[in-house]
Amino acid sequence: MGNIEEQIKELEEQIAKTKYNKATEGHIGKLKAKIAKLTQDEEKRKASKGSTKGFYVKKAGNATVALVGFPSVGKSTLLNRLTGAKSEVGAYHFTTLDVVPGVMEYNHAKIQILDMPGLIKDASRGKGRGREVIAAARASDVILLVVDVFNPDISVLFRELWNAAIRLNQHRPDVTITGGDSGGIVVKPTIKLTKITPEIIKDMTAAYGHVNATVVVREDINVEQMLDILSGNRVYIKAIMAINKVDIAHDGQLEAAYDLNPEYPKFPISAATGQGMEELKQGIYDTIDMIRIYLKPQGREADLEVPLIVKRGNTIGDVCELIHRAFRQNFRYAMVWGKSAKFPGQTVGIDHVVEDEDIVCIIVKR
Repeated sequence: MGNIEEQIKELEEQIAKTKYNKATEGHIGKLKAKIAKLTQDEEKRKASKGSTKGFYVKKAGNATVALVGFPSVGKSTLLNRLTGAKSEVGAYHFTTLDVVPGVMEYNHAKIQILDMPGLIKDASRGKGRGREVIAAARASDVILLVVDVFNPDISVLFRELWNAAIRLNQHRPDVTITGGDSGGIVVKPTIKLTKITPEIIKDMTAAYGHVNATVVVREDINVEQMLDILSGNRVYIKAIMAINKVDIAHDGQLEAAYDLNPEYPKFPISAATGQGMEELKQGIYDTIDMIRIYLKPQGREADLEVPLIVKRGNTIGDVCELIHRAFRQNFRYAMVWGKSAKFPGQTVGIDHVVEDEDIVCIIVKR
């Protein structure tokens, strides 16, 4: 066999020649699983050679939002609107590319906004420095798709993010693969499967290189979702959309942009005039799903003026990390007043999950 890239090309050609229908679905699934495995092997090989450089943006604030859009849709103007020209805009140097971060302060939260250089077709294959952009996008909490009201079709952007293993507004399918020493591949669905058969799941799992494994399927998945599980490198990120330049749009253009992108929460804005900015900021804040925690120093009143901002689902341990690393190391117990407490002043451990507007007092070893 030729090198990995040639093998992938050959398999892709086979898929292209195969008519897609119920009968061929399993065959195509197997071919796709083989491609996924080869692609992963190739990436590991490149990584071990050290040919792919690391890309890094210094994390700041409580969460990160990546602005993703085509070149010249007004992302830089939008960044300055959201973060204010006063915000610290330092260009953290990526290799051969600057991703410019600014910090948006809203509801006491500090939200890092990254202005990505415009994505273009084939960015996921490394065209136009696309890999660097995508690496930063993968690490964000929310992707803000920025489109121009005159050209609202994001199918190319979506495809690039999809090819880069980024799944927008989806959750990880409820499937677990457990390796074993013998017994071949056993598929155990706990629900009725309508979009895929246990045979196809078995064939795809084998094509990906598993020999002995139990696959427990707790959700009605399709072939693409099974591929996502096998690949294991997918990230699931929330996405919202800003439709820019609405101040100069003609009749019907905004409606058309809405109709074209039904699956994203949408915010009509004008980066040039500032129209729609407050709604967009609130939308970003709500999408990240942050909550406020008020800290009560031992023996003193709680500071109800300035909350600590954490993500929903965070624990007392996460709160400790935010205050100071030593707090986690020297943690004894915490007391909580608020929605997450069974009663006011409940004593809790490091794994206790906090809720919005809880008051927390952390007791550390002296």
